[in-house]
Amino acid sequence: MANPRNTETLASLKAALKGQSSFYVVDYQGLPSNQIVALRKDLRGIGASILVAKNTLIHKAVSELGFEMRDVFHGPSALVLVGEDAVTPVKKLAEFAKKNDKGIPQAKGGVLDGEMLDAKKLEALSNMPSKDELRAQVVGVLSSKLSEFVGILEAKVAKDEGASA
Repeated sequence: MANPRNTETLASLKAALKGQSSFYVVDYQGLPSNQIVALRKDLRGIGASILVAKNTLIHKAVSELGFEMRDVFHGPSALVLVGEDAVTPVKKLAEFAKKNDKGIPQAKGGVLDGEMLDAKKLEALSNMPSKDELRAQVVGVLSSKLSEFVGILEAKVAKDEGASA
């Protein structure tokens, strides 16, 4: 007979994963409880959350979504559920890991918009700019090109006015 607490935890994991197209699995072993609380607070501030449960329960919940990630679940694992922006939580986890001398939490793997990612891909993702940063870059490029175009038009108008005078 299944342990009622495990059954309840599995049900809550399934409910939390329902509708999630992106989530990450991280190693949090060695992180003091006060830092775990701080990490939870940081993640909550960006619309993400971290859930700690037994590997077997997390794996079972994830595998019911169609993802076979058995190789990711070794050692203590936590599940990071992301909001609309899937890049910001990875960046926040990487920043948090850089702040402590142990480099924890460490990404193990995850799923981004339905595609499985390994730890290396998550690290590369953490180095990418966020959506807002990319939008700002595009706006910057467009505005500089528009400024150049306006300058060319003004020079043409000035040249045409000088030629007709």
